[in-house]
Amino acid sequence: MRILLIGATGYLGSVVAEHLTDTGHEVVALTRTPESPGRYAVRGGDLRDPGSLTAAVTRDIDAVINVATPTGDAAVDAAAIDALTAPLRGTDRPFVYTSGVWVLGATGEATAEESSPTNPIPIVGYRPEIERRVLATADHGVRATVLRPGIIHGRGGGIPALLVEWARKQGAPRVVADLNVRWPMVHIEDLADLFGKVVKDAPAGSMWHGVSQPAVPVRELALAAAEAAGVHGEVQVWPLDQARGELGEPFADALALDQSVDGRKAHDQLGWRPQQPDAVTDVSKGSYR
Repeated sequence: MRILLIGATGYLGSVVAEHLTDTGHEVVALTRTPESPGRYAVRGGDLRDPGSLTAAVTRDIDAVINVATPTGDAAVDAAAIDALTAPLRGTDRPFVYTSGVWVLGATGEATAEESSPTNPIPIVGYRPEIERRVLATADHGVRATVLRPGIIHGRGGGIPALLVEWARKQGAPRVVADLNVRWPMVHIEDLADLFGKVVKDAPAGSMWHGVSQPAVPVRELALAAAEAAGVHGEVQVWPLDQARGELGEPFADALALDQSVDGRKAHDQLGWRPQQPDAVTDVSKGSYR
């Protein structure tokens, strides 16, 4: 397929672009500037300019994947979704929207599935409405799907890189708020593989969790980060009010969110088989050292 990829130069988008190309697809990267991101064709567009988005989805585009970071403005993001999906209506061409597991909120003793109700934390407060907007286009001839990644690790990036940075600066591992917090995790290369399966095979109106490890204790991740940073010591708890002061309340609260999230649907229905190292191994002995 010839796939228009929004967010192709970001941490996740660059790996998705690489995977799609390596598996035989042609990537067209949507960019705000004329510079080409490496080996990909370029098409101009801006999430804050709906007209440019609609113009980018020409007839030669077989699918659209949006992995761009949301703007933070609900009206702008909703308009972007409408603009990107308008040319796809009645064509059965795929549209994949990237959300995230934070829309589920704290899961408590349960493990959340794709059918679980949303209870978003403030940093993603309007995201469930965007998800619904995307899925509603399935009633208008768009093969629309939503993919919710867990906390992404791999290639030395993402949130785990913060844990390594904190350990290096503090001389000891650190977690926000609570030693008992758990994060659903996924390796970035396994996640890129899932994007490829979703855009190729997922039915219209479907939701997918990109999670290979449902609930990894953040304490173990912090210890792994300390090992990668070459430091030792007991895990320190960063009080939530102090973390909010430095990181901002929405992001600090997200890092303190305890979740268990199931990703078996993608295994069972799309044949997704994660192959990369688990999060603790990757952080302690892999790409973060």
